Parts: sequence; C-alpha cells; structure tokens
Amino acid sequence: MTRVSHPGADRLNAEEKRELPDSEYGLPDLREFPMPDATHVRAAEAYFRYAPEDRKAELARNILKRAEEFGVNVKSEVIHQWAEQ
Repeated sequence: MTRVSHPGADRLNAEEKRELPDSEYGLPDLREFPMPDATHVRAAEAYFRYAPEDRKAELARNILKRAEEFGVNVKSEVIHQWAEQ
C-alpha cells in the first residue's frame, strides 16, 4: 500500500495521488478526498462540508472506516449523522 512519502504532510502531490488506489479515497469513483494516513482522514473531516450533497453519506461512512483503521477519533456529529443515512 502506498503511503505519503513525507510523514505529517497535509498535501499530496499529483504523482502521490495517482499512485493511491481508489480504495484510499473517500469518494473512490471520483478519486476525491484522499485518505492514505491519519492526517488526511482529519483533512477529509475538515473538508467534508465541500462534498457534493448527494455523496455525503458515502463519504461520511468512508471517513469513519478509514478513521477506525488509523485510530482517528472523528468528533464531527455531522459526519456521524450522515454516516447513519
């Protein structure tokens, strides 16, 4: 599994994004909201409000799934509510 080459970085370059499998994206078919590590799970949580309205439930479930994998505590009640839909 490809990981970010510079730990702690909150931005992926184009090459790093290309190397990520679809499964590491919050919206895999759109390849949006990459979450290869805990830092990016937190970024996806922070940018959740920008997701397309009709994709928020899917994104919320994927954020929570990846958060569990990386031991991230998702505090956003909005994400938890969308994940239940």
